[in-house]
Amino acid sequence: MAFAITQTCCSDATCVSVCPVNCIHPTPEERAFGSTEMLHIDPKACIDCGACADACPVDAVFPVDRLPDELREYERINAAYFEEAGTDAPGDAEAPAGRAEGTGPTFHDWSEPSFDRVLPADFGPLRVAVVGTGPAGMYAARDLLLHTPAEVTLIDRLPVAGGLVRYGVAPDHPATRKVGESFARFHTHPRVRTYLGLDVGTHITAEELAAHHDAVVYAVGASADRRLGVPGEDRPGSISATTFVAWYNAHPEVAPDAVDLSAERVVVVGNGNVALDVARILVSDPETLAGTEIAGHALAELRRSKVREVVLLGRRGPRDAACTRSELLALRHLPGVDLLIDDHDPRIGAAIDAAAAEDTAAVLRGLARETVDWSLSPGADGQPRRIVFRFLSAPVAVCGSEETGAVRVTGGAGELEIPAGLVLRAVGSRGVPQAGLPFDEATGTVPHAHGRVTGRPGTYVVGWIKRGPSGGIGANRTCAAETVGSLLADAVAGALPAPSGGPKAFRRLVRRRRR
Repeated sequence: MAFAITQTCCSDATCVSVCPVNCIHPTPEERAFGSTEMLHIDPKACIDCGACADACPVDAVFPVDRLPDELREYERINAAYFEEAGTDAPGDAEAPAGRAEGTGPTFHDWSEPSFDRVLPADFGPLRVAVVGTGPAGMYAARDLLLHTPAEVTLIDRLPVAGGLVRYGVAPDHPATRKVGESFARFHTHPRVRTYLGLDVGTHITAEELAAHHDAVVYAVGASADRRLGVPGEDRPGSISATTFVAWYNAHPEVAPDAVDLSAERVVVVGNGNVALDVARILVSDPETLAGTEIAGHALAELRRSKVREVVLLGRRGPRDAACTRSELLALRHLPGVDLLIDDHDPRIGAAIDAAAAEDTAAVLRGLARETVDWSLSPGADGQPRRIVFRFLSAPVAVCGSEETGAVRVTGGAGELEIPAGLVLRAVGSRGVPQAGLPFDEATGTVPHAHGRVTGRPGTYVVGWIKRGPSGGIGANRTCAAETVGSLLADAVAGALPAPSGGPKAFRRLVRRRRR
């Protein structure tokens, strides 16, 4: 029968640790880990035990004979990963050879166990503050709680915990949101105290926080969006995809009326996973979203929506699309929605036709192609809603008298205007400076060495504020392991500054500052 990993894989690698035959690759110990969009199960080595499916935090693992039609392709994707490289772990010659001649599936060469994130038995409990309750912060907290007797203070500036899982995952991806359930038990852990609605830099200073803890770990993500740098991008009707995602997820800092869907055409600048998320939400049947955790005000606006067409604008060609193959595959199964390639440049079709089977661009093969007449009204003649991929085209300006009315773009023989009443920029995010911490404006990150903040003993970073906005939810697990390892090594070496205040003093301080 065998099992297959599917679209919602978060690369958390919990499945790797429970597999009794080491048939899931790449593992965190292999060089290819983090460079692939997802993990894969070798069908020839899998013994059908189902341990991976039980352990998966996002319900991404299925028996291949129970794959629904929209996920059927993942049986081939899992098998192809191993067939193309001819090994159990493509790209890693040192990986265990699970199908080596003369061995069975239970005779893998496992690496030596490593206990690098522990404290000596006679070491007293550390008091560690973790700023941010998204995946990065919670992986760090989990590591500390499971491997040490540390006491953890969880801090979040928002009134609801969860970070990216709560406010950044699309509501029609409930399986991905389930990773938050794996962290839930740590919020009520006896060695955890949580402070919500507490902003470091506003209510308390970084120095005050550090004075009451042995160490502080910042897991504040990348909350700002990247700019287009074109005229008119701040017009009404031109907003960031970050704002749009926060709007439909009921982020407390985004007003319920922040988005107006009275336009028939929306242009999304970018073609990464966030761009695909917002495009999918815009053209989905609102009734399919009614049973999700989408914000009530967003669902009401989507029911009133006049949007008939979403244009995904990509500066580069199909081979360089920023989205993952799995998200693009899911878009092809969207009911009642047409997908179209704007064939304005002969290089676009040529790139799709020449794409190798494993390339993201190959997913676009078979989609309708035509040179779009942008003067026509979207949805004319009763056509269904559609998503248009326009590659090799970059925005030059957002146009309009007062509000947004069109986007001037490059492509073909020159420039043209695409009429649009709403423009969403989805060209990436970046970190913002943190009070009391150094900051690298070029990378949007806090300078560090293996998670240790430069020039700030006892202060650490994890997640996107550490490495930039790259990697999905599961990538934070290995990122947190490195940071926690550095923290504990510093503790053993006596390199952590001694706190001047205790837990009770900190609680009193918080009560005075944040009533």
